[in-house]
Amino acid sequence: GEPTEEVDLYTYHRLHREVCKAANMLKSLGVKKGDRVVLYLPMIPQLAISMLACARIGAIHCVVFSGLSAEALRDRITDSHARGVITANYGYRSGKILSLKDICDKAIDMSPNVRSCVVVRRIEKRTDMALGRDFWWDDLTSKELPHCEPERMEANDPLFILYTSGSTAKPKGIVHGTGGYMLYA
Repeated sequence: GEPTEEVDLYTYHRLHREVCKAANMLKSLGVKKGDRVVLYLPMIPQLAISMLACARIGAIHCVVFSGLSAEALRDRITDSHARGVITANYGYRSGKILSLKDICDKAIDMSPNVRSCVVVRRIEKRTDMALGRDFWWDDLTSKELPHCEPERMEANDPLFILYTSGSTAKPKGIVHGTGGYMLYA
């Protein structure tokens, strides 16, 4: 977060419970093993929680830097065939407020495969929400159980897609496998 924000502490127990609730939330939205979910979030706890929740249910996550444009986000959503996006309504960048949800809406409008967009309420400001597509993170996760059985995964199953910056050419997606990445980490 920003230097002026209060620190929110997570124990391993709290993190596990939040990951399970987020995993159950994704499952309730129809996300299943092999589906792709783009994470367009600032550096907040929900970013790590979302990554771990996707891994828990076998969904393939793709983290996109929250400073990228709608077109750059669209390219990554389209290339990865993402069915869901998790973003925040607003974010901070060098002390300035970014309207992440507005950027995300522009990208999703150009991405016909996206069925749902989960929005973390980062800043209390008016946020446009598309009926039937957009959902508040807290509204969904508050209804979920804090336990979710992990999906069984093969070593070669994809874990996440990481894109190059695209500063010199079209961004290239690099797929990291579950087993190899887990052994490396």
